[in-house]
Amino acid sequence: MKGENKYYLVDADALPDVFIKVTKAKELLETGAVKTVAEAVDKVDLSRSAFYKYRDMIRPFRDLSRNTIVSFSTVLHDRPGVLAAMLSVLTGSGANILTINQSIPTDGAAIVTFSLATAQMKIATDELITKLRETDGVITVEVQAG
Repeated sequence: MKGENKYYLVDADALPDVFIKVTKAKELLETGAVKTVAEAVDKVDLSRSAFYKYRDMIRPFRDLSRNTIVSFSTVLHDRPGVLAAMLSVLTGSGANILTINQSIPTDGAAIVTFSLATAQMKIATDELITKLRETDGVITVEVQAG
């Protein structure tokens, strides 16, 4: 029926190059690697008209079952470098930090919550928790969801 959208999951190798180039151009724009559509299409060797024609029709598939997301709540001492040390542990583990929120410190401590994509982590989540708890200035680490 006209007006009814249908969606298909198709292997990228079966798609015409124009669709792959459109997704690459969109990624360049979304990540800030380029500032304008003209720059993006130039980088991927695509016409602007093709980009505008297909930009709302294609996007990459993200398999959420493969990318586990874990959320944590921590309490940190209000001292310079404590948050940086915790972030260093997270990035050193290979985790992808998706969100991070910090409260205004009160009574010498701040609550910091964050969410991680763990698909590319080099260590297990329980090992990460142990490393975070051992970080100087980290008071508590609790898993909220994941």
